[in-house]
Amino acid sequence: MLIRRMPKPALRPFVKMLWASDGKDLATTPHRERVVPTGTMHLAFRLSDHPLRLFEDTAATVARIVGHVVVGGARSSFYVREVFGGERSVGVQLHPGAAAVLFGVPCDELAERHTPLEQVWGPTALWMRDRLGATGNLEEQLDVLESMLAARLPRVHGLHPAIAQALEQFATTSDVGSVVKETGYSHRRFIALFSKAVGLTPKRYCRVLRFQGALRRMAARPRAPWIEVALDAGYSDQPHFNREFRELVGVTPGEYRRVAPTLTHHVPIR
Repeated sequence: MLIRRMPKPALRPFVKMLWASDGKDLATTPHRERVVPTGTMHLAFRLSDHPLRLFEDTAATVARIVGHVVVGGARSSFYVREVFGGERSVGVQLHPGAAAVLFGVPCDELAERHTPLEQVWGPTALWMRDRLGATGNLEEQLDVLESMLAARLPRVHGLHPAIAQALEQFATTSDVGSVVKETGYSHRRFIALFSKAVGLTPKRYCRVLRFQGALRRMAARPRAPWIEVALDAGYSDQPHFNREFRELVGVTPGEYRRVAPTLTHHVPIR
């Protein structure tokens, strides 16, 4: 079972969504999956025995063990992980700018990789995992995690106004040049500010955002022709859509549709 909920007001500038899972809806046989990029950061506490195990590609035989408490930086392409049935876990999806506030580290230093939380918070990370593991149910886990994160917020916080403005504009346009021009900053300075807050460059962020729009259209219209999905999402043509889909997910749109993943961003490897 997987549950999600919005954070309380104090955390909303930093936390996009809280989630908790008892793992009972996962296949009991260990398997691998591609995890699709969302353009955002994640913080996850794995409460079962299995640490996060990552692979260089689908054919790799040796895994990299990251740990039980992990910060997932913003990514612009998929990664491959191992999944076990019955895994209990709880975590949050973070807004741009949250890394600097919660972790004291710019987002671009954590991007495109997974970092054990102990490297950022020290022993506190494992104490938090123990406390979450002692809770009785999923809702209580979310309550505990929310209170622990709120306790770490500084008194003064906020996202750079130029970045906040750009994020709002990128929801409707991918014209990075015009957005930068409106901020009054040089292109180089804006990219540096944006990368530190978001973890990705503006161009890569818009690319993932457009891809997320395509995934939403595919979910809403499972049998829609690919050319319609591509053009509606803002791609120049179907080959452009196919190339980016393959690069970001590791499979073609047709292969993704045939797999029909239960969770949009988690594609089983068969």
